[in-house]
Amino acid sequence: MTGGTPLRDFATMARAAAAAGYAGLVITESGRTAYLSAAAAALADADLDLATGVAVAFPRSPMVTASTAWELAQASGGRFRLGLGTQVRAHIERRYSSEFERPGPRLRDYVRAVKACFAGFRGEPLDHHGEFYDLSLLPAMWSPGPIDVPDPPVDLAAVNPWMVRMTAAVADGIHVHPLNSPTYHEETLLANLREGRDSDELDDFTVFVPVFTAAGDTPEERARWRETTRAMVGFYGSTPNYAFIFDQIGRPGTTDALRAAQKAGDMAGMAAVIDDEILDHFIVEGTWDEMADRIVEHMAGLQGTDVQPVLYHAGGTYRRDPETFARYGALAASLRDR
Repeated sequence: MTGGTPLRDFATMARAAAAAGYAGLVITESGRTAYLSAAAAALADADLDLATGVAVAFPRSPMVTASTAWELAQASGGRFRLGLGTQVRAHIERRYSSEFERPGPRLRDYVRAVKACFAGFRGEPLDHHGEFYDLSLLPAMWSPGPIDVPDPPVDLAAVNPWMVRMTAAVADGIHVHPLNSPTYHEETLLANLREGRDSDELDDFTVFVPVFTAAGDTPEERARWRETTRAMVGFYGSTPNYAFIFDQIGRPGTTDALRAAQKAGDMAGMAAVIDDEILDHFIVEGTWDEMADRIVEHMAGLQGTDVQPVLYHAGGTYRRDPETFARYGALAASLRDR
């Protein structure tokens, strides 16, 4: 998983990732656009799969998003996946000045509109009339035209049961939130994916699962990553929509406690809420030699899907710790064979 790498450095990082053994990049979007970074990686002559994980949907029209994804699919030789998400109301309305009402149904219509654009690019009449988006005009001179690779898969970020079911029904894959546990995999994710697709067959459905890791050959190394992860679990867990994930592991009230500490400006207090018992549900820990087996064990509940582990901490080590970046690459390479 990549962070906010400057665009002029992204191609170099992509080549370094490929050389280190990573299978691909999941490109986040925060202060920098995911699509420009994906373009830099696609043109870097690196042997990588590329996915936006995720790009913000609503501020861009479905046609703009579809056109961008179409070009990235072509530029990458068919190795690009379009990952989309809603973001939260405050950002959509106050940072992007865009519509947010009924984000789940709006995103469902958005995906259908994007896929209608793909069909239009291949020559079919553009004829999408949804609740939120209406598309019916695509003159030949304004269409990119067919490409020699398949349509890019469309994946969605989803957490709660309704969104997971919707994603299974209309998309090709899902980006799981970093705040995930084996309990969440089995009780919420897998069950609702099956219900949304009306089938137990999920081997063609891609599940991107970010993994918090505490890898190290000494207790001191692992402790450093545990504390980094503790802070991240506290940060993500302060969002009210994710409170049920703590309920599932028998720790109700965790989000309320995190929000109280956050409101008081007590960052140390937020970290203290995430005690070791909670943390162990969300982290994979071990020596470097043990990590591949432990990640596979952590994701055992997703057997039967096209599960893709995403090494959450790896991207952040690229500049400050090249040796660890390389070790994560070796770990990624070993996971490709499992």
